Amino acid sequence: MLIPQELLNKYGAETETYPSSHIIFHEGDTPKYYYQIVEGRIKLNHYNDEGKELIFAILEKGLSVCELLLFIDKTYPVNAKTFGECTVIKLSKKSFEKLLDENPQTSRDINKFISERLYYKYIMLQNNSSLRPHVRVKGALDYYKSFSDKTDKFSYEIPLTRQQLASLTALRVETVIRTVKKLEKEGVLKIINRKIFV
Repeated sequence: MLIPQELLNKYGAETETYPSSHIIFHEGDTPKYYYQIVEGRIKLNHYNDEGKELIFAILEKGLSVCELLLFIDKTYPVNAKTFGECTVIKLSKKSFEKLLDENPQTSRDINKFISERLYYKYIMLQNNSSLRPHVRVKGALDYYKSFSDKTDKFSYEIPLTRQQLASLTALRVETVIRTVKKLEKEGVLKIINRKIFV
């Protein structure tokens, strides 16, 4: 967990369980809560003018959701939608600020987490500007593994379908499927029961 649940509870956090495909917040909403995933997964997405879904991230247990927007006066640029049933702990913005003020180590941990996330976002942006599909796909896989403490080769299961990888990298699904097979032949990843491991 990014912030221990006991500490969040101490400052008045509430735990909520949402059904599959529940929208926690919409693009354009004003951030009012710090959200942290207890169980399940949440995707951050946006729909372009043509109605095509673009996925920016898929967040798993222990991660926070768009916490950086609690530090600035901006609305959400994305939607947050659950994958399957999802349990989230949420803390009001005011209480979150108080928690950080009174717990400097937690504040440093949040700063480090945001910095790491931004670093890997820059790397992903660089990769997604490439015309080579294998650079885009490998960049997305590396980005997801960066949030895991599993560092051994083929120890981390990528929590994305081929369709989600396509949405994340702005590639066609067919291109992603071919690219994943190519990366497997090159020893970059392993496919076990149709799941991708890096």
